[in-house]
Amino acid sequence: MADNAISTESYRPLLTDAARPATFLVAAVDEKGEQRDVPVAGEHPLTIYVDKQELLTLMTLGGAPEALAIGYLRNQRLVNSIDEIVSVQVDWDCNACAITTRHGLADLEAKTSKRTKTTGCGQGTVFGDLMDEIDSVRLPGGATLAQTTLYDLLDRVRQHETIYKQAGAVHGCALASNEIGAAPILMFVEDVGRHNAVDAIAGRMWLDRLDGGDKIFYTTGRLTSEMVIKAAQMGIPFLVSRSGLTQMGFEIAQKVGLTMIGRAMNKHYLLFTGRQRFLRT
Repeated sequence: MADNAISTESYRPLLTDAARPATFLVAAVDEKGEQRDVPVAGEHPLTIYVDKQELLTLMTLGGAPEALAIGYLRNQRLVNSIDEIVSVQVDWDCNACAITTRHGLADLEAKTSKRTKTTGCGQGTVFGDLMDEIDSVRLPGGATLAQTTLYDLLDRVRQHETIYKQAGAVHGCALASNEIGAAPILMFVEDVGRHNAVDAIAGRMWLDRLDGGDKIFYTTGRLTSEMVIKAAQMGIPFLVSRSGLTQMGFEIAQKVGLTMIGRAMNKHYLLFTGRQRFLRT
């Protein structure tokens, strides 16, 4: 495809479809001394190569490895557009994901030289100066979230069939539409680390050309600084979790004007930031 034809709504990189099974059966002995087969979550190393250069290894459930790799590059600000990616090829025989870009990644060594350790399970580092770049994030000013919509989202998440219900040991993230009184789930991704799940959704949003301004992001994990930064970078003004938050997560959400809701289960929640966007009913 010619360079002058890549920036179209229909363009998609060449992708494999290499999802791994979500669960595996292992033998266990219960409290009665009886042996039974129990489903456990998968966990696989996936080394990401960009233009034949090794970037890092992620531990992942393997349910959406191509979207995970794309979302990782997006959220680390290593690529600026899906149009820059030519192909994403995953081969589980060698636990590798080979990404080919159109023009290479500029200043990759400089961007990857500064690593900030984070609390992310299954990931744990952030490349570059994401904290500095958060100043450039602009969320839609007129977006609002109704309390009835929040309740609908929490009910849909509760009823959603999940790997966690079968095997535990995973985090889940959902992208939902923000409609008046309703929040249909557009994507639901689970992985061994919550950051992998949010990256996979970020990758799918790019692939499907979805804007974040009219969406809600839900996660089962805690709301740390990195989770808030990623939601903001995806342009999503509403971040909801059944878990709690950290002080830095709170401060960054305040800074960017993101509405952050924690401890959200059933009809209970705590509204921490962005109160002006929330419509109680």
